[in-house]
Amino acid sequence: MKHVDIIRRDTGEIMFQRSRWCRSRWCRFWGLQFRRELKPGEALILAHPDEGIIQSSIHMFFVIFPIAAVWIDSMGRVTSAQLAKPWRPYYASPTPAQYVLETTPDFLSQVEVGDEFNFVLSP
Repeated sequence: MKHVDIIRRDTGEIMFQRSRWCRSRWCRFWGLQFRRELKPGEALILAHPDEGIIQSSIHMFFVIFPIAAVWIDSMGRVTSAQLAKPWRPYYASPTPAQYVLETTPDFLSQVEVGDEFNFVLSP
């Protein structure tokens, strides 16, 4: 399993260490379903092959807690940041994205549309 550090491009601050990188269709599908919680500082990146609105959309079926869902385009720019609530059928960025960062809701106070992030392979 691959892990990445998520680094804020303008400050170099490490926002998340060893976040799970989900590139396979199965990993992206499974996501956070059936988990009981996300621990503080824990994040999951859904990495899609291409940018898009539909292909980077998420559902919250079988996720029993709210999450911060942050869509990021291929250039590392945040396109949308939303609170995703349990059991909702559809969330998406209004503009194409390639990555979805899923983490605890408190992260929404630290991120804005236009922020830029780098993904760096964790040792």
